[in-house]
Amino acid sequence: MTDLKPVADPAPRWVTDLANPPPYKSKPASIPDPPGYSSQAVSGPSKKKDVSRAAPREQPSPEKMDQLKLKKAWEVALAPAKNLPMTLIMMYMSGNSLQIFSIMMVFMAFKNPIMGLLSTNQAFERFETDSNRGSILQVKAAYVLMQVLALAVGVWKINSMGLLPTTRSDWLAWEVRREPLEHAVPALSL
Repeated sequence: MTDLKPVADPAPRWVTDLANPPPYKSKPASIPDPPGYSSQAVSGPSKKKDVSRAAPREQPSPEKMDQLKLKKAWEVALAPAKNLPMTLIMMYMSGNSLQIFSIMMVFMAFKNPIMGLLSTNQAFERFETDSNRGSILQVKAAYVLMQVLALAVGVWKINSMGLLPTTRSDWLAWEVRREPLEHAVPALSL
């Protein structure tokens, strides 16, 4: 038997090209740079200098920070109102019959606003400071109003499904039976 020695395959061409990239070819002077691009701005050493010369970002003042927190608080407060159109469409499309989909939709229509109402203080505690406490109180009031509006959508849906006892026939168990003024008795019985 002959001895077979494994032959080391030479590395593929892409590996050698990756290890030894071709030298940079400068562009001819007759070709202008595209609009908004300058080949001088891309050079290595000047780019590092620009980064080192960049001024550090200054911290916002407490007044400006309160304004930013108040703006974000208003975004949180108005978020339930942004969900109302989609909720209304979904409620309308689910129909008025008692099916699992419409029951789940009604459940979610009540669950989300109630959970939002219960966690009102937690939703705004990151925005509240001593200086903006009065403004945050207004934002909380708007948030509660939006959640009550979302609850009203749920009430509308269960009313349209016929689950709210709004008619007289829904309360027959508590209705007093009328006493008749006269009784009719048949004269001839067969």
